Amino acid sequence: MTADNPSLRPWRDIERRKSRQIMVGDVPVGGDAPITVQTMTNTLTSDPKATIDQIRRCEEAGVDIIRVSCPDVESTTALKQIVRASRVPIVADIHFHYKRGIEAAEAGAACLRINPGNIGSAERVKEVVDAAKANGCAIRIGVNAGSLDKNLLEKYGEPCPEALVESALDHIKILQDHDFHEYKVAVKASDVFLAVAAYSQLADAVDCPLHLGITEAGGLIGGTVKSSIGMGNLLWAGIGDTIRVSLSAEPEEEVRVGYEMLKALGLRTRGVRVVSCPSCARQGFDVIRTVQTLEERLQHIRTPLSLSVLGCVVNGPGEARETDIGITGGGAGKHMVYLSGVTDHHVADGDMVDHIVKLVEDKAAEIEAATEQVEAAE
Repeated sequence: MTADNPSLRPWRDIERRKSRQIMVGDVPVGGDAPITVQTMTNTLTSDPKATIDQIRRCEEAGVDIIRVSCPDVESTTALKQIVRASRVPIVADIHFHYKRGIEAAEAGAACLRINPGNIGSAERVKEVVDAAKANGCAIRIGVNAGSLDKNLLEKYGEPCPEALVESALDHIKILQDHDFHEYKVAVKASDVFLAVAAYSQLADAVDCPLHLGITEAGGLIGGTVKSSIGMGNLLWAGIGDTIRVSLSAEPEEEVRVGYEMLKALGLRTRGVRVVSCPSCARQGFDVIRTVQTLEERLQHIRTPLSLSVLGCVVNGPGEARETDIGITGGGAGKHMVYLSGVTDHHVADGDMVDHIVKLVEDKAAEIEAATEQVEAAE
């Protein structure tokens, strides 16, 4: 916020790094565009039906951009069908074979994930870049601590922030020498400290959008924690234009974790933000199971709104005052429902979950209708 327009809650303000904007298909990345959430399919790309089915589940979870691996000609052949079926832009993951990059661009990929220096001679690089230009295809440079060039490892002795950044700058120069500027960059590592340091250095060195990720982060719980520490640190510092949470879990789980991370920092507001207590002996209902059920049943809600689920009256009323809908545990199987922070009515234990789901759905519909009226008036 500016001095002329001070923030009401300055401790919440995040000043995002100024980056130039590129387009990945019809999705803007960088500049003042919302931070986008990505994931990657784990089906065989050569099986378009399985891949499209998985993309659908990710779309339902809210994914903005989705990446598919294209290791062989069967995959790039299937890519054309996958691109047509997808509602979100498709990034084709190309590692070494330049022909796969050309085929993917011609098949309609919105972006190629390549390292220009790894795909052969200068002529081959030019062919891939020319294909990207001809097909309106962006490029993501993907530097990874686990696959640095031998000369950099010899120079620095081990993967370090300087090596990752130097690798990124080398690849960037190749694209710039070909007058190609529609690129974003990642400098990923499985080591949180290394990744954060590398991204922080790169953010000061370039103006392009940055793709954040802690690579090979682990399973759902461990990987979520690790990614939240690393990426959360960077996002809080204003660094990052698009993110992928790398988990040994289904792709749609990566999307949900990504959104929760952005919601916690106030950077994206899709869906229901749940405030809930860890539960204790004072709880008037089974908080843990109730929250699990509500989160599952409310995944279809895209409208930003807040729900508090507290087991007793110690903190329940206070939290409910700050949320759109709240439930606080009471005695004798009767619980208090709050609407817009105000006590409204009681609900019986057996009816509680269905009742809260209905209230959230109705509130979402009300917010959507009001938004549509404002847009129509404009």
